[in-house]
Amino acid sequence: MNGSRLVFTPLSYTGWGSLSNLIPELEKHGAKNVLVITDPALQEIGLVSKVTDPLEKKGFSIEIYSDIVPEPPLETGEKLVAFTREGDFDLVIGLGGGSALDLAKLAAVLCVHEGSVESYLNLSETNQIQFKGLPKILIPTTSGTGSEVTNISVLSLKTTKDVVAHDYLLADAAIVDPELTVSLPPRVTAATGIDALTHAIESYVSIHANPVTEGLSLHAIRLISRSIQDAVGNGDNKEARIDMSYGSFLAGLAFFNAGVAGVHALAYPLGGQFHIPHGESNAVLLPYVMAYIRESCSKKLANILHTMGSRPALASEEEASILCAEKLKQLAENTGIPVTLKGFHIQEEALEVLTKDAIKQKRLLERSPMKLGEKEIQKIYQSAYNGTLSF
Repeated sequence: MNGSRLVFTPLSYTGWGSLSNLIPELEKHGAKNVLVITDPALQEIGLVSKVTDPLEKKGFSIEIYSDIVPEPPLETGEKLVAFTREGDFDLVIGLGGGSALDLAKLAAVLCVHEGSVESYLNLSETNQIQFKGLPKILIPTTSGTGSEVTNISVLSLKTTKDVVAHDYLLADAAIVDPELTVSLPPRVTAATGIDALTHAIESYVSIHANPVTEGLSLHAIRLISRSIQDAVGNGDNKEARIDMSYGSFLAGLAFFNAGVAGVHALAYPLGGQFHIPHGESNAVLLPYVMAYIRESCSKKLANILHTMGSRPALASEEEASILCAEKLKQLAENTGIPVTLKGFHIQEEALEVLTKDAIKQKRLLERSPMKLGEKEIQKIYQSAYNGTLSF
């Protein structure tokens, strides 16, 4: 194929207070019976009712499904799709973090298909998605995953993760309202924020990057790196929350079109085997992967360092790329995330099986600017275990 293929969600509303667009969107789709898929924690703090109460007052019939968990296993997806198939819904709303949004996409599309969810997974695909399914509106309450603008749904398997991917999983509308992120706890703010930063950085160095995605990636890096510590330290900081929200949104657009690579490939087994939250898996691995592949993308890493606000005097491109990896490690540490695999209580003997699962993620690894085989992956895990950046 000549040139670059760029795909974006058909419609997005962004900015403080943009949730006000939800009712007009429901009316536009002629919805009456609405399934809301959300995180149980959001019900407990009253955020779900803030969204659904106005809908019920307008006469919409609302059913809330919250039987979901972070890093949802395949079984959770199967159960939700079966539930949706049995219901009489005409629109799906996903409200929450990446897990809720991914499951909402899955339910909206696969409810009009036959067969198990497993049969549509990337690694074991035996069935093909053929129909668009129900309209879906995705409303993130974190600034991190970018799920509201991507066409994938991630599920955890026994030791790793896999995805269902198709453009029919794209939202009909995304509503990205930073006001909904104010109640996010500090550690979740940190993990999802560095998840978004990882999306921006990996899409920038991806072999599929182009001038459009690079622009999105760099601005996302700028917004997130300048605001994440303020958002973690003071969740009520409106400007920091706005920066993080836009940064996550832009990073989502970038990585959906340019792809992510080695960090995500190595992070998936951490989530699958040790149930480490996805954002934290990315955060602990990001500096070690960037340090290892530095020679293949030193100019871009130097640009990232400058975009993050560091312009060391007389630093060469090579020196700047080294400083970039070091700064990424320091940023994770400053936001309270462990910066070694030891910090997550992972034993050294687990590195071999982690490597065996990571090498299976060929869809991700093929985008890396440096070829990462089993030997290279093992070395990166070892560096992340030791806490020593490998240059």
